[in-house]
Amino acid sequence: MATSLLLNYKYRILYSTFIGVGVRKTRQILVGNVKIGGGTPVSIQSMTNTDTADSVATLHQIDQLAAAGCQIARCAVQNHDALTPFGEICRLSPIPIVADIHFDHTLAIGALERGAACVRVNPGNLLSEKAARDVAHKAAEMGRPIRIGVNMGSLSENAKARYGRTPKAMVESALQYVRLFEEEGCHALKVSLKASDVRTTVSACRMFAEKTDIPLHLGITEAGPVSCGIVKSAVGIGALLLEGIGDTIRVSLTAPPVEEIKAALRILEATGLRKAEPEIISCPTCARTRIDLMQLVSAVEKAIDELKASGHKFKVGSIAVMGCEVNGPGEASNADIGIAGAANKQGILFRKGRKITTLEAGELLPALLKEL
Repeated sequence: MATSLLLNYKYRILYSTFIGVGVRKTRQILVGNVKIGGGTPVSIQSMTNTDTADSVATLHQIDQLAAAGCQIARCAVQNHDALTPFGEICRLSPIPIVADIHFDHTLAIGALERGAACVRVNPGNLLSEKAARDVAHKAAEMGRPIRIGVNMGSLSENAKARYGRTPKAMVESALQYVRLFEEEGCHALKVSLKASDVRTTVSACRMFAEKTDIPLHLGITEAGPVSCGIVKSAVGIGALLLEGIGDTIRVSLTAPPVEEIKAALRILEATGLRKAEPEIISCPTCARTRIDLMQLVSAVEKAIDELKASGHKFKVGSIAVMGCEVNGPGEASNADIGIAGAANKQGILFRKGRKITTLEAGELLPALLKEL
């Protein structure tokens, strides 16, 4: 996997050069054992939605996220009762844990003391400058990174008064907070600038990227349900990644957290920053479709997800599921393995464009999975 990610980072440099932009050079920070910035591949994050005070349920969800490809998980620490179980989560989690803190800065300090690999704060809602400085000082003392998360709904008062609720105000808020943290010796920083509006988010991230070398955490906040949230996230996050901007991402969906990981992986695959393992190639349906294509594609996708979660390593890079003899195997001749519909409720199994055998339609999926 590490080699694959490195190769795809090289693809990112080549693609960025092709469209006339360069990969943004940033400082590097460590969130646990995950490198962010400094030329490392873009990492994937999500957030648990279990009660952090229930360490068993939260660790179970983190295990699911990690199996799906999540590299960093964030947990909300809402009160002091959650700090002890949060410490247990940090100790037992297979991936680094970020503490998500709002309002009470002592929770941020407590989370750092209990093993948080990073703390996410929005200084705009920490109630006082001293509170923010206390968090910055503690993080610097312990050598832990901080994510400064600026949302449109919680800007600094002076930036909002000067620029209104605009991308410029988001950037100025972030820079103000960065200066404050760096004054306390906390230089291991990453910043997010998120709005539910795609244009606003993209504009803010572009502006911030021009002004500093701090790594950027990308995402569209409150993006909505899967149907529209994936589209908004793909457009916003994808646009920035193709410009060489962004070091770690979270796709925010009103859905089970594992769905965020699936979407994030697909965004990275679509932008050339991850190689699909394996890639599913399937055609749009039309009147020539001779098999239940949508059902087959869903079944193949589900089977691949389950195999990945079990630790299975695929030896094929691409799988084709095609509806008729026009698209398969001809149009999918580069696929390592594939199936396609044929006449008389039959289909074919093929490899690299060469037919292996003809099968009844109901035999296609088992035969494909056996080949995998």
